[in-house]
Amino acid sequence: MNFSHYFLQYPEHIQTQVQQLITSGKIEHYFKNKYPHAHQLQSEKSLYEYTNKLKQRYLKNAPNLNSVRYKKQSDLVKNALGTHTFKSHQHGGKLKAKHEIAIAEQLKNAPEALLKVLVVHELAHFKEKEHNKAFYQLCCHMAPEYHQLELDLRLFLVLQQLQLSFY
Repeated sequence: MNFSHYFLQYPEHIQTQVQQLITSGKIEHYFKNKYPHAHQLQSEKSLYEYTNKLKQRYLKNAPNLNSVRYKKQSDLVKNALGTHTFKSHQHGGKLKAKHEIAIAEQLKNAPEALLKVLVVHELAHFKEKEHNKAFYQLCCHMAPEYHQLELDLRLFLVLQQLQLSFY
């Protein structure tokens, strides 16, 4: 299997290290040592509370979060692991807005740190719509280890595709 599409935006030396980790069969060992346990946020209620707690801590003035839920991968836009949607509609004489976050179901069995990086990513879209410098600065503010966790999230996807996930 070829997993290079997950790592195309990384420098060549990182891509080489990732490829060595995968081909040597050490990816499972890497995860068992670094992330021995999956998170316990199995219900949508607990996922919402977790996400809202992060939102309240880092984005107090951002709009309210209406829902956070797990969704099947095929339901998400462009096979993304998460989506943030903003819907506005007329209700009476007022304009109502809804902010919803969807997280790929396959992250139900991920380590908490990897779930957090995806939640942080989607929350950052409350303030920054584009993936620009300000967006990534906000992500790093909410999760200082953001870039490493994003790489590890991609490695987690490889682990799952190889059917080596032990969570």
